[in-house]
Amino acid sequence: MTSRSYSSDVRRQQADTTRHRILAAADRLVLAGGYPSMTIARLAGEAGVSAQTVYNAVGGKGEVIKAIYDVRLAGDNEPVAMNDRPEIKAVIAATTARECLRRYVELSQLLYSRVGPLLGALLAHGTGADPVLATLTATTDRERRAGNTMLVGHLARTFGLPEGWSVDRAVDLVWTMTSPQVADLMMVRCGWTLAAYGNWLSDSLIHLLAAPSDDTSLAG
Repeated sequence: MTSRSYSSDVRRQQADTTRHRILAAADRLVLAGGYPSMTIARLAGEAGVSAQTVYNAVGGKGEVIKAIYDVRLAGDNEPVAMNDRPEIKAVIAATTARECLRRYVELSQLLYSRVGPLLGALLAHGTGADPVLATLTATTDRERRAGNTMLVGHLARTFGLPEGWSVDRAVDLVWTMTSPQVADLMMVRCGWTLAAYGNWLSDSLIHLLAAPSDDTSLAG
């Protein structure tokens, strides 16, 4: 390795370390004090960097909020797409629609356990007129729908959907039932456990979207 390459690797590692420290500080601030507590000035102080470093390493408040959401969703800072992660591959590898839906619900439970506390702190009072929160909500809704569309498309191609169900209607159903808003209503407002919520969600989706012919697995 040349000295230039070594210096470049060192700078990249330092930049990654700084970014991770900033995002960890932002996560702490939001969870402790809600969305208003996470100003760029306060974040810079919490992370031990300048405000300009925050802008250079991550961006403005909107970029910081989305970045900490993405880190929590993935469970780490690694640049691995969600579709390439083992949890998604396990859903696709299922040999029946029932198993596929159960694994997808397990994934939904895992993702909610990661991002639910953050979303609760961010959206405790709704989005109001704040453009950052409005953008976050619109973006995460769109990303969830893309994931739901992937699931339903796989179900339709591999196992088939029950009679009378179109792909679009099934996506609407999954998008709604796996939403953090429904999870919040069940667990925070009604006091359900994560396991009880998962059982309800799994049973409901299987009842509605697993075709009767799914009694036979692909392996059989």
